[in-house]
Amino acid sequence: MEDEELQVLRAKRLQELQAQRGAGGPGNQAAAEQRAKEEEFKNQILNQILSKEARSRLSTISIAKPENGKMLENMIINMAQTGQIRTQLADNEFVHLLEEVNRQIKHNTPTVKFDRRRAALDSDED
Repeated sequence: MEDEELQVLRAKRLQELQAQRGAGGPGNQAAAEQRAKEEEFKNQILNQILSKEARSRLSTISIAKPENGKMLENMIINMAQTGQIRTQLADNEFVHLLEEVNRQIKHNTPTVKFDRRRAALDSDED
């Protein structure tokens, strides 16, 4: 009897999971399509704003440090939408922008100084 009850419970749970996947399927597909459209829109804007050399530099940065690449992409898109960037950025202008961002990041990062002389609790006299 227990085997029959267990099989009934498994069948019921399987139906529930299939119903959830069926209901979530179109929603997931719509979300994936939305993300693809957003990614395409972002790429179009970046291709219009950045020169080929600057775009390749940004893709190199994105490969090396994905979080920095995404941050730079979003920053450039926001600057273009607010009108701060009106013409296509050449590679040297993009490098200048990167240097400015790095200067701001380094300025805002906290530093830790460690004094080794005070931390030396171990004595050679022992």
